[in-house]
Amino acid sequence: MPASIPPAIVAEIEAYTGSPVTAFAPASGGCINHGGRIATSGGRCFLKWNDLRKFPGMFYAEARGLSLLGKAEALRVPDVIHAGAAGDFQFILLEYIAAGARSRNYWRDFGAGLAALHMKSATEFGLDHDNYIGSLPQKNTLTSSWIEFFIEQRLEVQLQIARDEGRLGEGFSKKFEALFNRLSSLLPEEPPALLHGDLWGGNLMTTSEGEPCVIDPAVYYGNREADLAMTQLFGGFDPSYIDRYNEVHSLLPGYEARLDLYNLYPLLVHVNLFGGGYMGQVVSILNRFA
Repeated sequence: MPASIPPAIVAEIEAYTGSPVTAFAPASGGCINHGGRIATSGGRCFLKWNDLRKFPGMFYAEARGLSLLGKAEALRVPDVIHAGAAGDFQFILLEYIAAGARSRNYWRDFGAGLAALHMKSATEFGLDHDNYIGSLPQKNTLTSSWIEFFIEQRLEVQLQIARDEGRLGEGFSKKFEALFNRLSSLLPEEPPALLHGDLWGGNLMTTSEGEPCVIDPAVYYGNREADLAMTQLFGGFDPSYIDRYNEVHSLLPGYEARLDLYNLYPLLVHVNLFGGGYMGQVVSILNRFA
């Protein structure tokens, strides 16, 4: 751990656990972060940190997103203890969630919780602040139309990055333009729903009590089908959760056919983060809908 961080967190840890720090053990913090478990006699905390200049404001945004999800009281999320900066680093200090085995009703509980989360609404799509999707900035400018938001704040931003990096030729740009002209007839307008925003299998864990817990969000208010789509993109989710979701918050007919459209966004994010290996899936979706 960088020497500048402990003085910034010790008092917060002791206030949260009621005990002094006794040990620190390195742990995975994800692709771009360092992480570690901090132990006290009164409990444990989890710390993540990274380069303050490289990802400015990342953990402040994560803290705000986790707080929004927590206030929804729909799905389990870690408590935010403190987020801040120290020297050249920024950090977030979280409740430590011990992992366990899934309960028998795990997927039904997840479906009900996700439905309850999506029932939290707002007057516009987006959020009152920007955040991150992975290591890429995510714009959340408030917009009254979901189609307009999805095009301008999601797809076009990633397309511009791909063009700048030489990953997207003129032919792909024209296909996306054709798709944009069709989106109003392909995607429904529903009230804004509070989304996790990066709901792939790596951001869903199981607590020691066997309940689902979501981590590392990229929160915003959007169309709820975008969250459902990402659960199917990389696997890790039992599709039976949808049955319980539908019991709580019925989906519009034909949602299954629309999921690939929403996944253009995370796929373009992966193109920009990891290279062109994901372009094949993007091209396949464009050929179906554009």
